[in-house]
Amino acid sequence: QAVEIGIGTFAVLPVHASVGEGEVLPVERPMFILSKPLKMFYNLESDETKIPDEIPVVQPDFEEIAAETHFRHEIVEQCVQETLLCFAGALRENKEVEFSFR
Repeated sequence: QAVEIGIGTFAVLPVHASVGEGEVLPVERPMFILSKPLKMFYNLESDETKIPDEIPVVQPDFEEIAAETHFRHEIVEQCVQETLLCFAGALRENKEVEFSFR
């Protein structure tokens, strides 16, 4: 499933990687697809990657995340909001942004 967080959608999309002459390997590629309104607001360009119709798009389940991380629901939601604000600030200032996840 893909997760929509307001400014865009995180998804893991199936792709094919070339591994040799005429050989391809099906793999999953993590993607973040920026929302159209945000791209228009900041006048950004990006590939027109789309999430296939068979992949459901859901909202983050803050209750589940809180239960798994042992943080209160409110803390989890505030962390996501702060990260989004940081990302928006970097976009506004034309800075490159890199997120790393384990």
